Amino acid sequence: MRILFITSNRIGDAVLSTGLLGGLMERYPDATFWVACGPLAVQLFENAPRVERVIPMKKEKRAGHWRKLLGAVMPRRWDLVVDLRGSATAWVLWTKKRHILKADHTLHRVVHNARVADFDPPPNPRLWHGAADLAEAEKLIPQGRKVLAVGPTAAWPRKMWPVERYAELVERLTAPGGLMEGTYLLVSGGPGEQEICKPVFEAVPEERRIDLVGAELGLTGACFARCTLYVGNDSGLMHLAAAAGTPTLGLFGPTSDAQYGPWSSEGDDRARALRGERSRDQIIAEEGDAYFGESAVTDVSVDMVEEAAREMLARFPRTA
Repeated sequence: MRILFITSNRIGDAVLSTGLLGGLMERYPDATFWVACGPLAVQLFENAPRVERVIPMKKEKRAGHWRKLLGAVMPRRWDLVVDLRGSATAWVLWTKKRHILKADHTLHRVVHNARVADFDPPPNPRLWHGAADLAEAEKLIPQGRKVLAVGPTAAWPRKMWPVERYAELVERLTAPGGLMEGTYLLVSGGPGEQEICKPVFEAVPEERRIDLVGAELGLTGACFARCTLYVGNDSGLMHLAAAAGTPTLGLFGPTSDAQYGPWSSEGDDRARALRGERSRDQIIAEEGDAYFGESAVTDVSVDMVEEAAREMLARFPRTA
């Protein structure tokens, strides 16, 4: 059985789609898969079982990336095409069955993806780690070490919690007498974001810092799986941490936690979205949705995050 799985260009949406892909693998244990995704998301699927090919779709003018995809997949006959981009691609391919996602802004993305193939309950997002990434992660985070991971950056600057609050939170948690006294600090982010993260690094001594800013997704995910707690903005890295099974606190302001909160299955709230008094709609109405400007996550206080961390650590105590 041959299945073509077309997923997102963005890291966060691609992570959230791994639940559906994993569910299809369990439903069709003899199937082989091709996955089409954005270039940044390729590493999420390279080590997945029975994935024979991952096709990076780098956006081009005049839909050139879609034409290239068609050139790669049209010569094959498919048993099933799953298109989470809602494109016309599935309709022009030879396939026995199609699952094409239609827009729905009322559901969490994991639930939305799952319903396209009639999964209920929705399969959880997951990571497939490579052996080299697992080995390197174990070197960085040996067995028994406690690590606080933070993701202080995001693609949209206004959905970033102020970096000075991250630094204060890290100081509170890791200082003598803190909830995570003496814990190592892992900071994650995209290429070129080192300067943004600098105040967070400086909250702990240099010998307790793990720098994954700009690191590849495979290694980052393997390290997250060994961390004690993750705190970060609404971003692909937040979803990566939750998919790794790490207790995760996602901080929200001008984006929808109902649709894009960090996912955990019913009855397991090890991934939780935090927001202040204002809803996403209130923030947008009062502050607008401009790309640049001041943080729109200022409703979330350091006290609020520290208390949520206390609750999470009490419920899910972890070491590497």
